[in-house]
Amino acid sequence: MARQRLGQHFLSDPGWREKIARAIRVSPHGMTSIEGRPSGEFCWIEIGAGHGEMTQHLLKTGAPVIAVELDPALASSLQRLAQLHSNLTVVPGDVLETDLAALAAGRRMRIYGNLPYYITSPILHHFFHYAGQIDEAHVVIQLEVAARLTARPGTKQYGYLSVATQFFSRPEFVLRLPPAAFRPPPEVASALVALRFPSEASAWSPGEAASFLEFVKACFAQKRKTLANNLRSVAAPERVREILSGMKLREDVRAEQLSVVQFLALFRAISSEHSAAGPDNRS
Repeated sequence: MARQRLGQHFLSDPGWREKIARAIRVSPHGMTSIEGRPSGEFCWIEIGAGHGEMTQHLLKTGAPVIAVELDPALASSLQRLAQLHSNLTVVPGDVLETDLAALAAGRRMRIYGNLPYYITSPILHHFFHYAGQIDEAHVVIQLEVAARLTARPGTKQYGYLSVATQFFSRPEFVLRLPPAAFRPPPEVASALVALRFPSEASAWSPGEAASFLEFVKACFAQKRKTLANNLRSVAAPERVREILSGMKLREDVRAEQLSVVQFLALFRAISSEHSAAGPDNRS
């Protein structure tokens, strides 16, 4: 039985499970996921393994599979499955409190997860913390959120989560899934999104990446305001407009109009001036 408070919607339709397995390259009909890397050099980490709906597909790759499951009853059921498969390890607990790198034990990570809709963003940010150790992540999420992750500048869906995701990874919209693919069916459509690493963030330290994300949050603080106004706490509006003009952008541009590369350029320009001025000389 699904627990509503955990946002559980199990992928019950075998046809859709096969479509996802083929899309993430773990189906016997198209298993190319271990090309170029022996299975012992990477592991699959499955988030919210449920009844093992997709776990069986992951196990067939021969790679170690680490299933993280919060629901104690489901974790216990998965333990029985682990007795039949030596490459399956079950980890009861909350993924947000789980050290994924410790689970991987030095191996590269490939992630699959049917994520609870109400905590999708926190889970994605948890993944981003380990971006340097992940090859790819495949997540089933709410369709609306999938559109935000893959949105382009200037579109209605483009916002902070779009920039953060595209900074850490290269997202791709893969499949749209109907509510009927799940039991119980959710009230909205879902989608499979692939996140591929590395990306722009690969050369950044964790501290630098965190500072950039805070900067992007400030840029989107009030979507109707211009960047120059949203960044008043960071730099003088006149200086922001000067930098934007030097980047061949309108001085009244808003955050949703900038690409990730342009956000990075603006962040570097403002940060370098602060570093040069020193903490006591900021104008």
